[in-house]
Amino acid sequence: MIFDLNLIMKTLNILILNIIICISSLSAQEIVGLNIGNTAPELEFSDPNGDSIKLSSLKGNIVLIDFWASWCGPCRRENPNVVNAYNKYSKSKFKNAKGFKIYSVSLDKNKSAWINAIKQDQLNWDEHVSDLKGWASQGAVKYGVRGIPYNFLLDADGKIISKNLRGLALHQQLDKLVKSL
Repeated sequence: MIFDLNLIMKTLNILILNIIICISSLSAQEIVGLNIGNTAPELEFSDPNGDSIKLSSLKGNIVLIDFWASWCGPCRRENPNVVNAYNKYSKSKFKNAKGFKIYSVSLDKNKSAWINAIKQDQLNWDEHVSDLKGWASQGAVKYGVRGIPYNFLLDADGKIISKNLRGLALHQQLDKLVKSL
């Protein structure tokens, strides 16, 4: 059997990097003290067209603040789950909110890569924002984001009710907030 040592080393390096990113994201809330029950700090960034969108403009809705980037493999793998959540819950009736919105904060530096990823991953909501500063983004700084993907779920008043919800956990939390018939 012949093994390509370079390929094995590259694969191992990618695996180690993904593990480091995941572990570092687990401690993000401890760094800045953003805990469940806290009011989410205001964010205001430009969308791909250059129009400014404030997080507070979504008040009254359940809001998922989703930190991600086009170059982030784990983010791109989580995007189908976020799309499914949006498609399912954007039309749902909530107990104490008008609806469900996603405020996607990209940590990209390359605008074209960001816009292409939005299209490729079919992220079909309107609130895509970025300051194109990568890890120096004011969103990442304010929220203490040290690893992505990372998210915060807000209630209609802008209070943090959950964080770092991935996969089924996102759907389970949203199910709890939906008005039962």
